Amino acid sequence: MPQPDIIQTILKDAKYSLSLFSVEEIELLRKRVFAKAAKGKETPYVKCIIREKDIQLKPEEVVRQLYASRLINEYNYPKERLAFEHTVNFGREKKSADIVIFDKDRPDTPFIIVELKKPKLQDGKNQLRSYCNATGAPIGVWTNGRQLSHYHRKEKNYYV
Repeated sequence: MPQPDIIQTILKDAKYSLSLFSVEEIELLRKRVFAKAAKGKETPYVKCIIREKDIQLKPEEVVRQLYASRLINEYNYPKERLAFEHTVNFGREKKSADIVIFDKDRPDTPFIIVELKKPKLQDGKNQLRSYCNATGAPIGVWTNGRQLSHYHRKEKNYYV
């Protein structure tokens, strides 16, 4: 009896898709997946490409790992410029940006913020804009694995 595809099993009831990614990109991730006992059952994990530690593979993490691989392998961003779950300050409130690519010349300054969380474009776009405004990042990218939107922040609250 054939084993179920672990990636499809993880995404089964989620509103994420992988249509933006090639079969090869998905297969490379699939080869990195391993099982770990968690709370008495086998749970899929992956060694994070950026954090270099074992991370439970949930739907959002599948898309994050695939997109980070693309940033590194296709767009040639060095791993050192990427961070996951980077803290964004809104006064007293703190939130986490899914992926941040730091400026080449100012390594502590966000240059691109990638938002993966929200399956609906409008929700994700509003969150992404707030992160870009809070950090000053000029570029924002939103994806749910099916759609991809890029935004260039010309000035506060004005995006192209």
